[in-house]
Amino acid sequence: MRTERNLTRLDRVFARLDREPERPAHIDVPRMSRHRVALFAATLAVYGAIVWAVVSTSWLVRLDWQVMFFRPYEQWSEIHAFVDYYVVLGQRGPTAVMIAAWLGWRSWRQHTLRPLLALATSLLLLNVTVGAAKIGMGRLGPHYATTIGANEMWLGGDIFPSGHTANAVVTWGILAYLASTPRARRWLSALSAVTSLGVGLSTVYLGTHWLSDVLLGWVAGLLILLALPWFEPLIARTEAAIFDLRDRRRDRRAGTVPARPTPVQVPVRHKPRESAQDVSPTACTPKAPVYLAPGPHSARSERTPVTPVGSRRPPHTDRGTRGTASTARPVT
Repeated sequence: MRTERNLTRLDRVFARLDREPERPAHIDVPRMSRHRVALFAATLAVYGAIVWAVVSTSWLVRLDWQVMFFRPYEQWSEIHAFVDYYVVLGQRGPTAVMIAAWLGWRSWRQHTLRPLLALATSLLLLNVTVGAAKIGMGRLGPHYATTIGANEMWLGGDIFPSGHTANAVVTWGILAYLASTPRARRWLSALSAVTSLGVGLSTVYLGTHWLSDVLLGWVAGLLILLALPWFEPLIARTEAAIFDLRDRRRDRRAGTVPARPTPVQVPVRHKPRESAQDVSPTACTPKAPVYLAPGPHSARSERTPVTPVGSRRPPHTDRGTRGTASTARPVT
């Protein structure tokens, strides 16, 4: 009697991975709907409100100083070692490598470059927007503050908004953005929210960022995720161009397509030579030009040259022959 082994969960996972994948044409690409546009506009308004609250040295700046004087890293010093490792989840290099490795494997399995291109687009937007805001506002961090109660703006700093927080929102949120099922999107959204929230609070705990820096970092990362559907057509065109280039390179290496287009040459077929005995006189007769009238025509070499006789001038009765004396004209 044949018995079948009970498959464990790990066996089912590997069995799923061993299946031949197909390009996920059924996955809906996020569109910029009215709801998403309204959410983007509201988030942008919050971004502007936070910047204005810091620039005007409002209650938010006073809260920043109160948290800084509280010194969380001294109040809960027992978790300092854990926070030092946890904050790495918001650093650009390690998180980009981890997420890119996962999305690269997924791209290879699903025969699409959209996950990697979406990650590259989001990181490029993150560097441009957050980097420009950091340099433009130039806020100093808590460890380098010069005046108590001041907003420390335009002093050459680069911490506003928090890059760790914005990077955590984007790199972990891109997993939820690229999820193929609604259930996976909900779980990944919760995971990215918890991770980015912990990274932001970790920077406040370590004293490297103000609380307002973290708030603006959360909003900045969310703006990038909300704006990604606007770049989906560009991602699709880039993917098509890369696949087209790959196919041309493969065909060129295989020799099916020439490297450069060459003009097609039609081979000229030469008739076999005939002996002199087989050549008939009529075979050497040239064909009549198209502009001649139909009918038999003789060749120019066969025509008898006709030499005109006499003078070509019209005859004159009043003139004599050349060489004879001319008659005198009557005098009237």
